[in-house]
Amino acid sequence: MTTEKPSQIRWVLISWLFLLSAVAYLDRVNISIAGTLLASEFHLSKIQLGWIFSAFLAGYALFQTPGGRLADKLGARLILALAVLWWGLFSALTVVVPSRFQSALLAFMSLRFALGAGEAVMYPASNQFVARWIPSAERGLANGLIFSGVGVGAGFTPPLITYIMLRYGWRISFLVCAALGLIVGFVWYMIARNTPEEHSLVSPGELSKIKVRLLSSSPAENSRLVSWDRMFESKEVLAVTLSYFSFGYVAWIFFSWFYIYLAEVRGLNLKASALYSMLPFIAMAVCSPLGGLISDAISKKRGLRAGRSGVAVFAMILAAVFLVIGARAQNTQLAIFVLAGGAGALYLSQSSFWSVTADIGGISSGSVSGFMNTGNQFGGMITASLTPWIASRFGWTAAFLVAAAVCMCGALTWLLVDPRRRLDSGNP
Repeated sequence: MTTEKPSQIRWVLISWLFLLSAVAYLDRVNISIAGTLLASEFHLSKIQLGWIFSAFLAGYALFQTPGGRLADKLGARLILALAVLWWGLFSALTVVVPSRFQSALLAFMSLRFALGAGEAVMYPASNQFVARWIPSAERGLANGLIFSGVGVGAGFTPPLITYIMLRYGWRISFLVCAALGLIVGFVWYMIARNTPEEHSLVSPGELSKIKVRLLSSSPAENSRLVSWDRMFESKEVLAVTLSYFSFGYVAWIFFSWFYIYLAEVRGLNLKASALYSMLPFIAMAVCSPLGGLISDAISKKRGLRAGRSGVAVFAMILAAVFLVIGARAQNTQLAIFVLAGGAGALYLSQSSFWSVTADIGGISSGSVSGFMNTGNQFGGMITASLTPWIASRFGWTAAFLVAAAVCMCGALTWLLVDPRRRLDSGNP
């Protein structure tokens, strides 16, 4: 008699969330690669370009929490499909702004704000999916894989967008990004379901494995969503949100300015900048699932406090050290590799943020992680405009040193987080 091998549909869907994550970052980072040509065509200064970057982050930040709540109520399948349709539309609309349009700055800021609002549901909805499909013992790896899509999407953006720009212009690059998103989003809607019980391809063995482990780590499925008051009173929610603000401040230096930093500060040509600017994102793609694996392994042996909070503290301190060393390095290649190491070290902590919000939030994980991610985006929004201001007055070394100090503050904030305190348990 043979025993049927359980299916692995949950990991197939996590893999598709990885692709969605990659496309999401392709759509948001493309403008930083096209920024030089865009600024030249529309006569925009670096500060004005920073305003355009910040407009995306403003929309992205403001719609995180309501987007997460919507995902909690309607499920990840429909919300993510609609989101991809939305951000594909506004990415495509970017190309219709005419070259001599006098209000081009306002138009780009409006379009990027709308794009940010559409992309805001991506990770809260993904985390809501993780809370329903993935037991706590596997959430570090699951979130690590999803966020490795950030590194892949952002890493392949420089050479892809540069290749298309040099041959067909920056406008075509935005249309390509929009088309890729629509394709991946359509497939997601066809293959995904909100819960494992709804999916016809989930075997009884896999369903049993998921349900048994979820029962020991998550609140009952018929629980009510956690109230906003309860969420905002939670020390864990506030601390992890503050730390994610620090994370976003550092990460968005790489997303917004690293390509331009290499070209204008380190003196690399367009193709070399595209190649070297991939390195931080490759490091992110590798370190995100690695951090998840480490977090899960330590959590099993030492408990969630050590596995989630401990890994995050270590990773963010390490990232700050790399930023200090890289910023002060005189050799260009050494500086690039060390700064890339800082980006990778930062992403060792990525899965801790999202695993903790899934652990403490349960069926309200979309709302909790959406609120947390609001902090991240405000950090990114500030660095998108503040970093070039600091660099223009005090130099790029000072800009990276400020980022290192912010990162250290984020590491220390994790000491206040206890992942064992679920919001539905009544613990203060």
